[in-house]
Amino acid sequence: MAVTSSSDVTILALGVVLAGIYLFRDQIFSSAPKSVPVAPSKVANGHGNPRDFVAKMKEGKKRIVIFYGSQTGTAEEYAIRLAKEAKTKFGLTSLVCDPEEYDFENLDQVPEDCCVFFVMATYGEGEPTDNAVQLMQNLTDDSFEFSNGEHRLEGLKYVVFALGNRTYEHYNAIGRSVDAELTKMGAVRIGERGEGDDDKSMEEDYLEWKDSMWEAFAEAMSVEEGQGGDTPDFTVTELDSHPLEKVYLGELSARALTKTKGIHDAKNPYASPVKESHELFHVGGDRNCVHLELDIEGSGITYQHGDHVGVWPSNPDVEVDRLLCALGLYNRKDTIINIDSLDPALAKVPFPVPTTYGTVLRHYADISAVAGRQMLGVLSKFAPSPEAEACLKSLSADKEEYASIVTNGCFKLGEILQLAAGNEFKARPTPENTTAWAIPFDIVVSSIPRLQPRYYSISSSPKLNPTSIHITAVVLKYNSIPNRLAPARHIFGVGTNFLLNVKYAANGETLPLIATSDNTESTQASLPKYAIEGPRGAHKENAIYKVPIHVRRSTFRLPTNPKSPVIMVGPGTSALLSPGGQSRRMDQMHLLTGVPSHYSMVAASRPKISCMLMSGPSTTRSSGANSRCTAPSLASHLTSPTGVRYMCRILFGKTARISRMQSWLARDTCISVVTRRR
Repeated sequence: MAVTSSSDVTILALGVVLAGIYLFRDQIFSSAPKSVPVAPSKVANGHGNPRDFVAKMKEGKKRIVIFYGSQTGTAEEYAIRLAKEAKTKFGLTSLVCDPEEYDFENLDQVPEDCCVFFVMATYGEGEPTDNAVQLMQNLTDDSFEFSNGEHRLEGLKYVVFALGNRTYEHYNAIGRSVDAELTKMGAVRIGERGEGDDDKSMEEDYLEWKDSMWEAFAEAMSVEEGQGGDTPDFTVTELDSHPLEKVYLGELSARALTKTKGIHDAKNPYASPVKESHELFHVGGDRNCVHLELDIEGSGITYQHGDHVGVWPSNPDVEVDRLLCALGLYNRKDTIINIDSLDPALAKVPFPVPTTYGTVLRHYADISAVAGRQMLGVLSKFAPSPEAEACLKSLSADKEEYASIVTNGCFKLGEILQLAAGNEFKARPTPENTTAWAIPFDIVVSSIPRLQPRYYSISSSPKLNPTSIHITAVVLKYNSIPNRLAPARHIFGVGTNFLLNVKYAANGETLPLIATSDNTESTQASLPKYAIEGPRGAHKENAIYKVPIHVRRSTFRLPTNPKSPVIMVGPGTSALLSPGGQSRRMDQMHLLTGVPSHYSMVAASRPKISCMLMSGPSTTRSSGANSRCTAPSLASHLTSPTGVRYMCRILFGKTARISRMQSWLARDTCISVVTRRR
């Protein structure tokens, strides 16, 4: 019995030893340490941290990096222009960056022979654009450390171009702040800080600034002008055959083309059915104010008071045909083309491809904008005659001549090409009456900015109308200033006249004719017509028309306390402020949010007093007691944001709390003051 027990123990012990040897066999029998597989280095393969812009600069041998703070795309356009000019003048390639996509801990590691450009727009009341918030926090936070362990950027070479609007109190605040913070950290600015004023002419401010800046840049960077050349940004290829269902005919994204469900945003607008549409001014009068109610039920779109709705218009038929004729492409407008960027880091293809010539000019390029002075100089070399070349060169070189003819005359690119070639631009454009210019289409793509959405404050309440968005907009139509080459003529805004077309079509009405000074048939005899049916008829279903929209969030919010008085200032809008406002205070004692976003809104509060200041020809329609017109001196106080704040403090005291404000100036208007004490 004892022998059996002893042998069991021996066998059990042997089993434990063998099990241990098996488990630790690698350590016992291996003479060399086990190699651990190492993941291949991304840096070695040229795919480092995608947020490291310094590594990208070194890898691409780029001596310039350009950061842009842009809300609507304007600052990005100027950033790309600077990159192109650096390449043309000095042969230097640039890295154009959205600051939201990069980290700035290694900003101090930018090589000494490189330069950083900051093209910064100011948004709202002295705020950074959405994509520049983190950059501004890094620059202004003294506790933020760069890779050197300090909040210092000794010797960093930089350039600043600021974009703003002088009618705002905090004019170019972000560009100025970037400049001040960099200087405080020891960085060295090249040239003067550029400041563009959108209230006057951003283009002229840029042109006036850039020449002296490039001179200072050449000296600081030890480069000479003339080392670059006119190299194209894109190649345009005509496709003999391509599946039509894969061709973009105005769609803004692959989701829209394939009708894939997804979030509706600026890259994928929602085609919103028109529920109702009305004319708010006198029918048959000289002016129009359209009110549209758009159905968003089932779209996933929501909105709050103060948000803006972005409307995606197309260009009017007459301007599309005019430029197609001027480019000699009218009979090839439906030809399918593909566009490739020769340097994606410098210039990305600005719209989806493949597409067609006609689609680019109708849906993607802003051909209805006033032609830029610098653009005219670029196009002059492709003129069909010496006279046409001399005309464009004169307009490009002479600032005063350009302002007198192009700016005051509100000439679009197609009209300028006709004018320079001696064509009659008032006639309906055809290939027979329009001289063709041999302008390569890649130059057109490079020179004309992207067509942007038009934003309007939403004039409905999300509580009363959660499944619809209302737009109330005065249709933009005015006369140009006559000059030696052209008399005064009607000028039509793109966005509001697009909506007016939709209103007429939705109600089964025809576009009215506009009285002209003579009886000749011309493009000025009727309102501009738009292809409101959309690409592939996507914006019309049976008799229902649709408007492509998305919602842009706003930081403007009314007081949460319904007892907080609010003062609203709306120069030129008068009773048109009322639709969204009255419904808002019905559920909260509701105030106005229904003003087009370029009008003024000011909110201030103080117990027991509420006041509304309005101006405009229809002031007598204002609601509320004790309405009265005041002296012109009060009107003068309300013609600037600073004046508005001054009036708020007169009415509410120095401690008045003033929130977000937007401004549009009205002249020669009567001010109505409505006050109430509680």
